[in-house]
Amino acid sequence: MDAQSRGRAENIDPADQWVLNPNTGEYELRLGNSAPQSPVPGPRASRRGRPADPEAERGRGGAAVRQAPERGAEVPQPRRRRGAEPEPPPGRRNRRPVKKKSKAKKVVAWTGGGLALVLVATGSAGYLYLKHLEGNVSATDVGNAAKQGFSKDDAFNILIIGTDKRTGAGNEGYGDKNSVGHADTNILLHVAKDRTNATALSIPRDMIVDVPDCETLQPDGSKKVIPGSSQVRFNTSLGQEGRDPGCTMRTVKAVTGITPDHFMMVDFNAVKTLTSAVGGVKVCLKHPVNDKDSHLRLPAGESKIEGEQALAFVRTRHAWGNQGDLDRIKVQQQFMGSLMRDMSSSDTLTNPGKLLDLAEAATKALTVDKGIKSVSTLKDIALEMKKVPPKNITFLTVPVIDNPAEKVHATVIVDQNKGPEIFDAINNDVSFTDVKKKAKAAKDAQAARLKGTRSAPSDVRVRIMNGGAADGAAQDVVNWMQTEKGILKSENAGNAPAEVSRTTLEYAPEQAPQARELAALMGLSGSALKPGKSVTNAQGLPTMSLTLGKDFKGAGVSLTAPAKAPDVGEKSTADKVECAS
Repeated sequence: MDAQSRGRAENIDPADQWVLNPNTGEYELRLGNSAPQSPVPGPRASRRGRPADPEAERGRGGAAVRQAPERGAEVPQPRRRRGAEPEPPPGRRNRRPVKKKSKAKKVVAWTGGGLALVLVATGSAGYLYLKHLEGNVSATDVGNAAKQGFSKDDAFNILIIGTDKRTGAGNEGYGDKNSVGHADTNILLHVAKDRTNATALSIPRDMIVDVPDCETLQPDGSKKVIPGSSQVRFNTSLGQEGRDPGCTMRTVKAVTGITPDHFMMVDFNAVKTLTSAVGGVKVCLKHPVNDKDSHLRLPAGESKIEGEQALAFVRTRHAWGNQGDLDRIKVQQQFMGSLMRDMSSSDTLTNPGKLLDLAEAATKALTVDKGIKSVSTLKDIALEMKKVPPKNITFLTVPVIDNPAEKVHATVIVDQNKGPEIFDAINNDVSFTDVKKKAKAAKDAQAARLKGTRSAPSDVRVRIMNGGAADGAAQDVVNWMQTEKGILKSENAGNAPAEVSRTTLEYAPEQAPQARELAALMGLSGSALKPGKSVTNAQGLPTMSLTLGKDFKGAGVSLTAPAKAPDVGEKSTADKVECAS
């Protein structure tokens, strides 16, 4: 009995739902009685997987290929080559072979390393066999707060927002029942350009910040600017006064100097549905918990939680440490590390039925910006995240101190002695773990660009473009160069064709002495210098091109990236099992 016939049987072996598509050579999921769908249309296949078209019966060299016999006809035994192993005994001949199993594991392995979070990874895996998943994902237009697309060749920042908005049954005990959906849990996920490392920076909801003015899109298609607020809790950057996730993204940039490229948002119900779909998440406790407020009851040691228990675990604060939000953040980070390990090792992801449930739950839980709404883009993000080793994914929290304006401490503010160093390291793609560095030859080549003769400032000719810095930055640099550094042959060339994360200086070989002088004056590293070609300025003379990126801090402020990340006391990595206390 072939796989298609078995699809009509009452009980289907999940392993037999993965079948080989002869047109693509790939194993694909067969749902119910449907045939596997190839992304590339091919000739109609016979029951045994061979083309029905006689012309297609010819092999690569043109020799005829034996056609499958008609139904009911006697099937001759295939000829066995000399020395070959004998045929297996008759039976269920279409069981998935060993090779097919490994292929299925390769398909779903995408989800293993991606904590962008599990939400991204599972949604992308679902794209292989259920196109309608794209309709599950909700999208919010946040205008220029987010990028229009995703680049697989750059570092990227995704702001993950967990709101305190109640959806679904059974969530009455959590959060404010009248909440419009504030930014309750916030993680800025930075993935390095070379994919050797990633940093997940938690942002306390009770941190006092200035929320900037924010343009939002209204239901009728009009745009409304919501005025900013000074000295308010970070969680009010979403929901309050009608603020959308773009307002939260702008607030993150204002506080840290790090620009989120995209956002992903979930609410209370998502934690329950996702953990149930994955089959539960392992957690570890140093002491038993019996919390009357969240109804969380767990013994000391290891437990596996899902659904209501999982939501209680990440929501409760009374069971941990000093019963504050900062202790709850640590537990949430440990939970996410456990989730990543379970996803990368769980055999449930090789089960098509569970994989379907997981994909459905993940995509229904997500709200994202329009730039990453397509499932193919979510797949790309998951694949890039899969490249990052769990041991090099670091969980941090924004360094804070008690708010000095309060007698009874209920809020916190950024610790200006520690925070800027961490923000600067993330902005400059510096890892908080020991990772394999670039090849020595490449580093030496970059350092060599700074060595050699330097031109006089009066001989430096450069045009400046704004590629992601603050408005007016290019003209500020021109003014600084001409009035303070004697670089009179500098000009404002307006906006660059596209935004860039790092400031770069492109120059022709004969302009290397000029490039070295400008690098010394601006504090540019060797990696910022890009040997290439010159352009012609308004006077028809060759000139270098300086593009100010998102890392630009202001005219006269050095752009030399930190050699290593600062030492951080409170951090953890995704590969280590830690017990909540």
